[in-house]
Amino acid sequence: MQPTIHTFSSHYREQHGEPVGKIPLDIGVTCPNREEGGCIFCLPASFTPGYLASNDDISLQIEKGKKRILRNRFRLYFAYFQQETCTAASPAILLDRIGTVLKDKDCVGLILSTRPDSIANELLKEISGIVRESGKDCLWELGLQSAHDTSLQFLNRNHTVDDFTRCIKRIREYKVFSTGAHLLFGIPGENRQNMLDTLQFVTDLGVQHLKLHHLQVIHDTRLHTLFKRGTITLFSKEKYLEFLLEALPLIPPDVVIHRLWTSSHPDLLVAPKWNILATHLSRELQELMKNRNIWQGSTFIKQ
Repeated sequence: MQPTIHTFSSHYREQHGEPVGKIPLDIGVTCPNREEGGCIFCLPASFTPGYLASNDDISLQIEKGKKRILRNRFRLYFAYFQQETCTAASPAILLDRIGTVLKDKDCVGLILSTRPDSIANELLKEISGIVRESGKDCLWELGLQSAHDTSLQFLNRNHTVDDFTRCIKRIREYKVFSTGAHLLFGIPGENRQNMLDTLQFVTDLGVQHLKLHHLQVIHDTRLHTLFKRGTITLFSKEKYLEFLLEALPLIPPDVVIHRLWTSSHPDLLVAPKWNILATHLSRELQELMKNRNIWQGSTFIKQ
């Protein structure tokens, strides 16, 4: 039977024969874009797990993550360097942390989340050697958000679409890495076609993993200020699901989908408030896809 969505959980369960989770990690650096005002939508507290403390050493973070995140559901995990911009750390610190987590037999690999303008060539070379020696996976998860430079300027990303393209090509030179992109849907000024064009852009580049989010307004961000002025329109749950029903068929069936939406802490989230559990939202999407006889890649045409 054709699966409707090629999810992270299904992909790695098939690869490893059992469920695989993620443990978010923090190496205590700040995103360099904060010196330029930061992204207008970003507040670190909105995506930081409660157990995570940057002053804990990496082994303690792993131990806490196993208890709080993996619990009894997973044995295997990816070490997810999610917080801020991990490559802003000194190479010595990052390489030391990577070496530590890869020694854990239950760690199947790394996910390095960063900006496309923050990866030095020498760092890629060093990490490629460590990864090759370990025989484990390494995914570079790059924040793009949009394939339109006007949108990146609005978001105050302070990188360009071309930065992303060049970074993907540099990463691929090392052969041992896979590549992924964060995309943000519902950016003010973008219409449906703009968002689909962004999706087409990254799939044309051959990105193997996708993390898709709808725009959320978080307390005490510059986006919150704009929202209070009444200049920001956000996705309703129904309209976002309809957009996904258009987007998913365009995504190659072998691309791994890590997320389709996000849910910030309710005390920090201003809007949109859909008041639905992620599991129920997923069930609703799956049911819509089944009823309309569509699946991830159902209209994808390989070039």
